[in-house]
Amino acid sequence: MQASRPVLRGPARLSGVASLRGWVRAGAVAVCFAGCGMTEAMAQGPACTRMQFEAAVSDAAGALRDLNAKNRPPFQEKLRALKDKRGWTHDQFLREATPLVQDAKIAQYDKESGEFLEKIQTMGSEGASAKEPDCARLTDVKTYMQSLVASQQAKWTYMLQRVELELTK
Repeated sequence: MQASRPVLRGPARLSGVASLRGWVRAGAVAVCFAGCGMTEAMAQGPACTRMQFEAAVSDAAGALRDLNAKNRPPFQEKLRALKDKRGWTHDQFLREATPLVQDAKIAQYDKESGEFLEKIQTMGSEGASAKEPDCARLTDVKTYMQSLVASQQAKWTYMLQRVELELTK
């Protein structure tokens, strides 16, 4: 007999899952900004190519998807364990678990990630209108994408640690 597993809704679901899905979708948008409009500019110079821009963003989007796939199941399992340990109803769970998935530090991670995405999109737009390719921009795109992935990994680590701490109480 398998235990009933509540479906995470509201803040418990949104913080760890939907926001990360949003970042992955935004990464796909960044692929277009970083690569789609750069065909002419990138074709002029052998130093950097449209494919390199697309690969940089695609790699980061893949890393974000992998982070979600790796961290979401254990995070949800820990939240379920906490719910069971505390004997919370579903409504109590949503109310009591909210501080574990929505606090100032998590909001800061989300803000930071949003800023990285904005920079990536801005650089992609500027690159799309450039007459000549700027290979330094490719390096910057890669750096911002790596920073975005690192920020999301730190957020997952923080949220998992918070739930694990609550489970020890």
